[in-house]
Amino acid sequence: MAAHKNKTLATLLAAVLGGVGAHRFYLYGSRDKWAWLHVLLFPLSVFAGFLEALVIGLTPDEKWDGQHNAASGRQSSSGWPLVLLLVLTYGGGAIALIAAIARVFDLLYTGGAYG
Repeated sequence: MAAHKNKTLATLLAAVLGGVGAHRFYLYGSRDKWAWLHVLLFPLSVFAGFLEALVIGLTPDEKWDGQHNAASGRQSSSGWPLVLLLVLTYGGGAIALIAAIARVFDLLYTGGAYG
């Protein structure tokens, strides 16, 4: 019997450590090429981690179990912790994106005079 992959844990790993591909290593192991690409492109893949956290968290439990838990013999039952994690991930991703846009405009129009 295969190990059961927890959707909430995968979402948390993607939100917090998505830049280094921790969620990909958790789901697919060390042979996953995309996980190693996350490690190589760390600064760029932080935003990808936020997006992947939202995709993982918003995947219906039935589809999640079909993709990752077909042989585990258990069914996922996501609840309020996942919902709260998704709200925090969305907010954190929005703040990070706004900060990145502000920094680009600062560098572009003032030459970095404000930071």
